Parts: sequence; C-alpha cells; structure tokens
Amino acid sequence: MVNELALDNQLCFALYAASRAMTATYRPMLDELGLTYPQYLVMLTLWERDGRGVREIGDALDLDSGTLSPLLKRMEALGIIERRRQSDDERRVLIHLTEPGRDLRESARDIPRHLASCAAMPPDELLALRSTLKELTNALRAVPTEGSTT
Repeated sequence: MVNELALDNQLCFALYAASRAMTATYRPMLDELGLTYPQYLVMLTLWERDGRGVREIGDALDLDSGTLSPLLKRMEALGIIERRRQSDDERRVLIHLTEPGRDLRESARDIPRHLASCAAMPPDELLALRSTLKELTNALRAVPTEGSTT
C-alpha cells in the first residue's frame, strides 16, 4: 500500500527540492555576475526585449509589483537598469538596460548550457520536462482558488 502522505511521494516536494537544487546550481555563476536569481530573471526578460513596462515584467515572471518594485530599485542602484517614466503617460514606467546591463548578457551567455550539462539529462528530455512543467503550471493556475468567483 502506498503511503499517500509520505514526503517522498509528494509531487510538490519533488518540485520544491528541484527548484532549490536548480537555484543553488545557478548561485556561483550568478555571484560572478553580481546578480541574484530573481535579478537574473529580470535581466533575461530585458535581454529578450529592452524597454519593458513594470507590469509586463511582473506578468512574465509571475511577480506582483510589491515584490518587483524593490527588486528593480536594487538593480537600478547596481547601475544595470534604469527606470524611465513614459513621456506620454507619466504613470507608466519602462525599464531599460544600461550599458553595463547590456554587457552582462555576454558574461551570462554560457549559463544555460552549463545548467543543462549539470542536469545530466539528454537535451530532448530537458525540453520535454520544461514543456510538462509549463503544462502543469497552466493547469494549476486554471484551478479556482478558495474564495474566487470563477
């Protein structure tokens, strides 16, 4: 008989442990860049397309403004991004890379390849795992939460 409440039988714990292991593997490489993991994620969104709005970055990273705003302020203090109010709508703030922020991209170029090699899985399995995790995320987000009206 399977013990459904055994820790090792919990999908949530396997995901949690994998996430912690992944972040720990990133840490030495990101330390060399002077970035935390959340800062690295912001940089990925900006290297993909510079000049994004705060809300757009938050949506991409699934972060609320209360979490994202202090993160962006710290990154601005590091001199790797700058926040600019949009001229035609002062309420809208766009996030732009500075020259040092753009330069970090080259230094970060090998990080995904290094992580893939650390995973010790064939590339096709890693792609399938990523796809499965995205499907799981979308399915879980579609589940109504307690107190929701949907």
